[in-house]
Amino acid sequence: MSQSAYEKISQSAKFQELVRQRSRLAIILSIIMLVIYFGFILLVAYAPGFLGTPLSSTGVTTIGVPIGLFVIISAFVLTGIYVAKANTTFDQMNEEILRVFE
Repeated sequence: MSQSAYEKISQSAKFQELVRQRSRLAIILSIIMLVIYFGFILLVAYAPGFLGTPLSSTGVTTIGVPIGLFVIISAFVLTGIYVAKANTTFDQMNEEILRVFE
């Protein structure tokens, strides 16, 4: 792609909207993941007794296990949300931008 084509695309309103939407979603999902992760780390640091509480009186599984699984699964879910949005909305916006500047 030539430098002039790149400049035209980067200055177009549709491209700037694509960048804005993509950045906004990435920031929101990153903040959500950071809150979940650091929330878990803070629980480990300041409430180890809570995390060590058994789920049942006869079981050995503690509350920390499902909370830890939640942290791991939430990373996959948030990644899936981004990928779904990227494969639909962002790809469609990208194709529209490229079509205009062909």
